[in-house]
Amino acid sequence: QAQLKESGGGLVQAGGSLRLSCAASERTFSSYTMGWFRQAPGKEREFVAGISRSGSATDYTDSVKGRFTISRDNAKNTVYLQMNSLKPEDTAVYYCAARFRLRDSAIYVATWLTDYDYWGQGTQLTVSS
Repeated sequence: QAQLKESGGGLVQAGGSLRLSCAASERTFSSYTMGWFRQAPGKEREFVAGISRSGSATDYTDSVKGRFTISRDNAKNTVYLQMNSLKPEDTAVYYCAARFRLRDSAIYVATWLTDYDYWGQGTQLTVSS
């Protein structure tokens, strides 16, 4: 069972950048499809970005395309979310998520909340205007 821990959140001004990290305890990290979600106050948790097991395929929600980049380092059991040109509407708690399915291809990217099996505790990002 994967345990996930996010880090890197904080307070940043609009237009700034920040990188979130998610460290996984699972030694077979490369077998997991990974994703980032976020939840703003009073809103449902939403998909932000996902990356395939191999790292060769990614997907993003429209509002972050061109600004956010998801990546992974399987040797370090870590997935990252590089966030540039941040906006106040990006303010939320950001969650890392992991999915393990033997049948998933190496390029499969999961984008639905219910696709994922394991979740981190979240890290707060606040973007000031």
